[in-house]
Amino acid sequence: MKWLNKFFKGSNHKISEGQYHGVFADEDRVWDMPSGSLDGNAHSGNEDLDHAIALSLSEEEQRKANSRGMSWGSSQVDDDEELARALQESLDIGSPPRSNQSAIYPSSYGYPTGSKICAGCNNEIGYGRFLSCMGAVWHPQCFRCHACGEPISEHEFSMSGNDPYHKSCYKELYHPKCDVCNHFIPTNRAGLIEYRAHPFWGQRYCPSHEHDNTPRCCSCERMEPRNVQYISLDDGRKLCLECLDSSIMDTNECQPLYIEIRDFYEGMNMRISQQIPMLLVERQALNEAMQGEKEGSHHMPETRGLCLSEEQTVSTIARRPRIGGNRIIDMFTESRKLTRRCEVTAILILYGLPRLLTGSILAHELMHAWLRLNGFRTLSPDVEEGICQVLSHMWLESEVMAGSGSSSHGASTSSGISSSSSSKKGVRSQFEKKLGEFFMHQIAMDSSPAYGDGFRAGHAAMLQYGLKRTLDHIRITGNFP
Repeated sequence: MKWLNKFFKGSNHKISEGQYHGVFADEDRVWDMPSGSLDGNAHSGNEDLDHAIALSLSEEEQRKANSRGMSWGSSQVDDDEELARALQESLDIGSPPRSNQSAIYPSSYGYPTGSKICAGCNNEIGYGRFLSCMGAVWHPQCFRCHACGEPISEHEFSMSGNDPYHKSCYKELYHPKCDVCNHFIPTNRAGLIEYRAHPFWGQRYCPSHEHDNTPRCCSCERMEPRNVQYISLDDGRKLCLECLDSSIMDTNECQPLYIEIRDFYEGMNMRISQQIPMLLVERQALNEAMQGEKEGSHHMPETRGLCLSEEQTVSTIARRPRIGGNRIIDMFTESRKLTRRCEVTAILILYGLPRLLTGSILAHELMHAWLRLNGFRTLSPDVEEGICQVLSHMWLESEVMAGSGSSSHGASTSSGISSSSSSKKGVRSQFEKKLGEFFMHQIAMDSSPAYGDGFRAGHAAMLQYGLKRTLDHIRITGNFP
């Protein structure tokens, strides 16, 4: 299964001491945003400065004329310092922060003469502080975050579209969170927000979770979120709660599904006359049976099913185990000696999988059995596994179509039996339908030569020539038409 790498980018804007000049930065890229510069206010700002100086000088002369005992005996330096302090108080100018690489700071601070209109409240901006950004001027209290509605007073802000945000508000709204740990996905060394995403479910997560032993569901492959506990099976597999809901845990519970799939084959004139035993087993028993099988076929990439042709004794699950806490307990197994009465001894299926996955594996292994019982003996792996995957995909398609209420179509539903297929509980949930689509997606996108390429070649032949003609051609030539 291929995993997707994704990159996410945000926006930053720099603020200079109440003066905001738009600079868009998506973590690694910077876009220049047309923004209000104070260069156009330089003339009016100089006039205001001259006016303020004249007022200060006039006030200073008046104070000196009315002051008694004052003489020019004072130091000229003291007069200069007092004048400087008076100018500072009248202008109330703060020192701008130091510039950095991505910030743009104006060379002066604007004090309008009443001709400017605030973009926030649409009122005139009189004498006093104002902000110039986003191609407009604002009262400081009118430049507000689009999310929380509070004034933006920090030296940096973010934008989405034409709306300004506090950086913290923007991050909460737009910075992606990991679906596993629920933390903000960190940036990589290049300053980009990089994450992984499941190609079907879209679950996105921090790249570190691929290496920190975060478990995946053995059925749907989704990672286990930190705030959810998957069920632990005896053989170390993990099962999510949604997949657990339709899981099949013992041999007796699987028999109705086995009968349904045999009926599915019979509906396509592919009746399996022999009564082939079907057993649900643990992973260890399945692996041991596979090692003892000379020509057995098994379901890949993980061994989930096996069509036996040799006589063996296997351990099967006789009773559905209970769930204690987040674990499977009270597993009851019994040994079963399998004797060979025909070309196929038995079909073994891994226990604990959802109904649709169990059924697709059964459909695959039953096709191996049908091929052996009907004289298809020396097929190449891509042809045999490919046509078995075609039947598995056809059964899944019939189940998904039945669950969606759509009418049957094509070779996969030509018998009309798909409408009789139903979930274990009688009603298929939206998740179970989605799960069926996922298993079909897995078959179609498999990258292995035998199962993936074989399925795509067999599926194309079946669509063009039909299933019967395709099987007849395989019988004669050993290849797909």
